[in-house]
Amino acid sequence: MARAKSPRNGNTRTTNAATATAVTNPEANGSQTDLEAEIRRRAYELYAQRGYTPGHENEDWFVAEREILARTNQQQSA
Repeated sequence: MARAKSPRNGNTRTTNAATATAVTNPEANGSQTDLEAEIRRRAYELYAQRGYTPGHENEDWFVAEREILARTNQQQSA
């Protein structure tokens, strides 16, 4: 029996519903890369603010994701 493939980059992080909605929204497809880049930058800022202490990658990602998506949704509704 064939084995299921794992992600090539070793990233096992799962997206939450807010990201899935933003990414699968046809209007957001053009800015999907920009949105992910913003989240990645903010997550790195959180990591730096904590003194580059490892072990909180998922927490940093989800906090950054929540902040960026809230800001994006707020701008779209304005």
